[in-house]
Amino acid sequence: MKLFDASPTFFAFLLGHILAMEVLAWLLIYLLGPGWVPSALAAFILAISQAQSWCLQHDLGHASIFKKSWWNHVAQKFVMGQLKGFSAHWWNFRHFQHHAKPNIFHKDPDVTVAPVFLLGESSVEYGKKKRRYLPYNQQHLYFFLIGPPLLTLVNFEVENLAYMLVCMQWADLLWAASFYARFFLSYLPFYGVPGVLLFFVAVRVLESHWFVGGAHPGWGGGRDEALTGLPATCNVEPSLFTNWFSGHLNFQIEHQCQHTLPTPSLFPRMPRHNYSRVAPLVKSLCAKHGLSYEVKPFLTALVDIVRSLKKSGDIWLDAYLHQ
Repeated sequence: MKLFDASPTFFAFLLGHILAMEVLAWLLIYLLGPGWVPSALAAFILAISQAQSWCLQHDLGHASIFKKSWWNHVAQKFVMGQLKGFSAHWWNFRHFQHHAKPNIFHKDPDVTVAPVFLLGESSVEYGKKKRRYLPYNQQHLYFFLIGPPLLTLVNFEVENLAYMLVCMQWADLLWAASFYARFFLSYLPFYGVPGVLLFFVAVRVLESHWFVGGAHPGWGGGRDEALTGLPATCNVEPSLFTNWFSGHLNFQIEHQCQHTLPTPSLFPRMPRHNYSRVAPLVKSLCAKHGLSYEVKPFLTALVDIVRSLKKSGDIWLDAYLHQ
């Protein structure tokens, strides 16, 4: 079936449409001026470009594009550094932990979000210890105020910079600096310093919403077992839009099963455009071992994030008041 063969056309298109959006956003401001409408449209286009760059560098981080790992690493530095302004080493450090212990609290950084949000076991832990840094029983409401808006702008930016400085990743720091130099030199003549800073913030906030919606983590579980990943996650119904929007991370089960099914690592380097082809095999393997293979509509999966937050908040409040 050649499931591990990457399609050069597919990944060339991904990189091409990212670069095209970068150029299109600049041309909008250059031709139409820095008014509110062109600026809002350009920020939206750049946010899409940034979100798709997340997906492309994720493919490179999994070494699923080039046959030689070294080529993947070099390309990831370019995409992550020059196109996004982040450190490839920082992302890999986080992401390897995520895949080593998917959805395991205190071990998977993607679900270890306390003390801002509480999920699973951390809800009970904070409740019993009477910790109340925020009104966690209302976290499903303030999630929209500080979750998607600030994930990339504050959390990722600060953590990324701290990692590069503490771990002395000077090459990654130079790559990131090249992104900021390009961005600010491109838009400074149109906006001035205050305007270009506001424009950058707008792009990051829009990108952050896309990131939270596209990389749906399937929160839940929290048991330190080999099979935690499957009952704690789900797939989102595939379509051309959903596959593109999420970078094929709507195939969460296929993406995670390299670490969660009771077999050796299955697909550590499988190109994501082949997830749909391997999905029937994974589904049959889940049925063989009595594991749930759940597929949800896109909007239902997004609503489930809020439901999970509310449920965890209610668990915290009950433990806080009665335990």
